[in-house]
Amino acid sequence: MTEVFRTPEERFEGLPDFGFQPRYRQAGGLRLAHLDEGEGSPVVFLHGEPTWSFLWRKVIPPVRDAGYRCVVPDLAGFGRSDKPVQSWYSYDRHTELTVALFEELDLRDATLVAHDWGGPVGLRLAVEHPDRVARIVAMDTGVFTGHQPMSEAWHRFAAFVARTEDLPIGMLVRRGCATDPGDDVAAGYDAPFPERAAKAGAKAFPALIPLSPDAPGAEAGRRTFAALCQDRRPMLLLWGEDDRALPVAAGEALASALGRPPPHRIACAGHYLQEDRGPEIGRLIADWLTAGTA
Repeated sequence: MTEVFRTPEERFEGLPDFGFQPRYRQAGGLRLAHLDEGEGSPVVFLHGEPTWSFLWRKVIPPVRDAGYRCVVPDLAGFGRSDKPVQSWYSYDRHTELTVALFEELDLRDATLVAHDWGGPVGLRLAVEHPDRVARIVAMDTGVFTGHQPMSEAWHRFAAFVARTEDLPIGMLVRRGCATDPGDDVAAGYDAPFPERAAKAGAKAFPALIPLSPDAPGAEAGRRTFAALCQDRRPMLLLWGEDDRALPVAAGEALASALGRPPPHRIACAGHYLQEDRGPEIGRLIADWLTAGTA
């Protein structure tokens, strides 16, 4: 049986601008958390490394208030979800548990909004379960095939994660923002991880990116990428202009490969563009959905 860490609820009290109520479900032997706000066509927000649903707190209100149901899961190992403390993590498992969320809530005609590692997970779901995802918003992410180049900033980040036993989660997010969000927000990112054992998921993510064609996950990434090249569902690409780990050039290359328009650049925004420009991003997504693009 997998040993898990469950973050005490009191760790989540008083977080800035985060008054949303969690909901829980069981999947894969784990208790997993998500937010479910508003009514209407579902919009599913997937976070990445090393964040959780807290990342989307400023993006949710404009989308919810435009008449959409915002479903925001915490991936296993993050946020309020259970955190396996062993070498449990894989691309397949994260994808399977995200599919389980869609199935349990019977989400259909959904808009998928994916950031960072939420991209490989969500985009794979979108091509393997096309009946559930009708529109895609991707930001500062990619599809990992084993052939993709990674920036020097990403390699430095991955090396830091590999050699650091007790990851400073809040500090990592702060460094990925164009504007320092401050101590209270950094504490919000630290909240799910009160001890080193809770950080196994955050430690695992960089090493899950396939850096060679025969690495685990690369073949699934190639299938996903090939399908996306033929996919004509509505897609919106958003990118932080000041992202060092996944620079705008990576977003432009992704758009070109998929036959899509270049990403909409978000000025004064880093990798965690939701932190730098959350309300603006929420309005952009809401406007795109309500303008008939969907």
